[in-house]
Amino acid sequence: MSTATTPPARAPRRTSSRIERKKLVVPAALLILLVLMIANTKFFFGSQATQAAPGTFSPVSFAEEKYESEIAPDIDKRATDVVTVATASKADPAAAAKQYGVVTGSSAAVYSVKFTGTAAKPDANGLMQVAVPGLPADTKVFVQTGPAVNGTAIRDATGKVEFSQFKNQIDYQNVGAELNNQVKKLVLTDLDKTAIEGKQVDVVGAFQLINPASFVVTPVKIEVK
Repeated sequence: MSTATTPPARAPRRTSSRIERKKLVVPAALLILLVLMIANTKFFFGSQATQAAPGTFSPVSFAEEKYESEIAPDIDKRATDVVTVATASKADPAAAAKQYGVVTGSSAAVYSVKFTGTAAKPDANGLMQVAVPGLPADTKVFVQTGPAVNGTAIRDATGKVEFSQFKNQIDYQNVGAELNNQVKKLVLTDLDKTAIEGKQVDVVGAFQLINPASFVVTPVKIEVK
C-alpha cells in the first residue's frame, strides 16, 4: 500500500522584488552621475563660445596676434608690382614662382603684390575688378571686398605659417579662416563699396596663382584716392 508524499514547501519568491530594487538603483546612480557631470562642466555663451578652452590652441588668438604684427607687414614688405608678376609668370611660371612667390608643397605659388588702378563696382560675390595700367590685356585683377573672404593666400604668402606648426589640419585651416577674418575686420570694415566705382585705389595684398588670366587678391591695404 503506497503512502502519499507531501511535497516540500516552496521558499517565498523574492526574485521579482530584487529585480525591482535593482531597477530603481540603476536610474538613481545614473541621475547622480549626470548631476556630477553638469556640476563640473563649464558652459560658454556668446563670444566665449568661439574661444578655445584654456590650455588649448586658439586659431582666433593666433590670427589676432600674428596678423598685424607679422603677416600683414611681411606681405607689404615683399609685395612686387602686379604687372611684373603677371609678365614674369606668363613667360616662365616656375622661375616667377621662385623669384617672386612662395610655394608650399605641391600647391600653386602665392604672390604678394601691389598695384594702383581704377576700381569697378564690386560684383555680387564681393569681387572688385581693378583696371591696372600696363597689365597684359588677357589678365584681370580682382580684389576681395567681402562679406566673404576666401582662400588661404594671407596665411601662405609669407612662408612663415606652416602646417608643421600646428597639431592637425583643422587648426591649420582654421588659422587661414581667422586671418581672413582679420582682413574683414581691419581692412574691409570701413571700405565704402557703394562709392568706390571709378575711384583710384592703391592695393597691397596676396593671391594664389590658380588662374593665370584672373588674379583674385586678398588685400591687407586698400587706399581710396
